[in-house]
Amino acid sequence: MPPEPQAPKSLADPAALAARRALIDAPHIAPIRALADRIAAERGAAVPVPDPLDGGVAARMLLLLETPGPAVLRTGFVTRDSANGTAANLFRFLQEAGIARGDTLIWNAVPWLIHAAGALNRAPRRAEVAAAAPYLAPLLDLLPRLAVLVLAGRTAGGAAPAIAALRPGLPLIAVPHPSPTYVCTAPEVPARIRRGLSEAAAILCRAPR
Repeated sequence: MPPEPQAPKSLADPAALAARRALIDAPHIAPIRALADRIAAERGAAVPVPDPLDGGVAARMLLLLETPGPAVLRTGFVTRDSANGTAANLFRFLQEAGIARGDTLIWNAVPWLIHAAGALNRAPRRAEVAAAAPYLAPLLDLLPRLAVLVLAGRTAGGAAPAIAALRPGLPLIAVPHPSPTYVCTAPEVPARIRRGLSEAAAILCRAPR
């Protein structure tokens, strides 16, 4: 594995992106990549795969975001290293919380690209959220070591009841979405994200490895 990036937006570098893509067949993400391929075939839309530098099936923390942004096709990864503001914020918040990268998996409540070519980012529609719900169970089945789940934003938060039914007793932590649109709204927004990730870090410290 290459060294972990020490600053946000590292995949803006074509060489770094090529190195990351060379890890696409890593065994710890292969089962989730297969799920992504299945979803893409069933929904007829691109589904980015987990970042190979993250924990994959060994993850102890799942961070559930909303849906891939239009720029995701540049990398093809669900990653904190993309060259956009949301990823950069996420990189910094996770780093501040001291959560080991190998403990994390980043995914989306609606995991496929919902945007038409050239369209601006938008929130998922109710029908899209409903269509995505059945994919939560197979994802959770691939994560036997999961100790905590962080729900980032309203769409992800709406999945809490279904996740609680699938994994009774799993700690669920709701935080605001790390998009700059929300983070810049008020000082309380990043403070809530930091508190939630600190709580997740504390749970990981207590949970068996």
